[in-house]
Amino acid sequence: MSDSAEALAAILARIEAARKSAIAPAPFTTLVAVTKTHGEDVIRPVLLAGHRSFGENRVQEAKAKWPALKAGFPGVELHLIGPLQTNKVREAVALFDVIHTLDRPKLADVLKAECERAKRWPTLFVEVNTGEEPQKAGVAPKDAPSLIAHARDELGLPVKGLMCIPPAGENPAPHFALLQKLARETGLALLSMGMSEDFETAIRFGATHVRIGTAIFGARKQPAKD
Repeated sequence: MSDSAEALAAILARIEAARKSAIAPAPFTTLVAVTKTHGEDVIRPVLLAGHRSFGENRVQEAKAKWPALKAGFPGVELHLIGPLQTNKVREAVALFDVIHTLDRPKLADVLKAECERAKRWPTLFVEVNTGEEPQKAGVAPKDAPSLIAHARDELGLPVKGLMCIPPAGENPAPHFALLQKLARETGLALLSMGMSEDFETAIRFGATHVRIGTAIFGARKQPAKD
């Protein structure tokens, strides 16, 4: 078994243990294995081990490596977990099955037009900037209900959940609790929260999707400089 396949098995065991110890876990917790900056050499063993949910940060990087992998491994579900620019929406809708980073009305409008054109409707999460950090993407918590109403109720987009990335160095639990509360108040069933360092805490707060890269694939490779 390869290093990445062994790490996958260890993370899946930790997810199951966290679910068993949680008072009220979500009905399921999907592991989104984050493959940004990693190549086929480490992704393929995880695919061969049977895993099918993967995450990428950038549309162009995903476009370069995932079409061939998806063709070779039926059933792959590809998640976009990085910010989405409106000029990349057409490519994103064509390639991704789930988009975690809807964060503004204009993006919702462009997604609606492209989904209708392509007749393809990826599952959507609204990204919430729970720490209200100016350098980060995501809608402010107080504005999340109006964005959800616009995207889901007015446009009819398949908004199914919320996503957050807590501020680095802070206790993530209050941020996960806030996201869980917002999801309850807005009638959304899915919660994308928790990464390599804090996914077990996220599971205690009802995470349905945890996004884990480093703990499976090791440190990210630095992109080549131009």
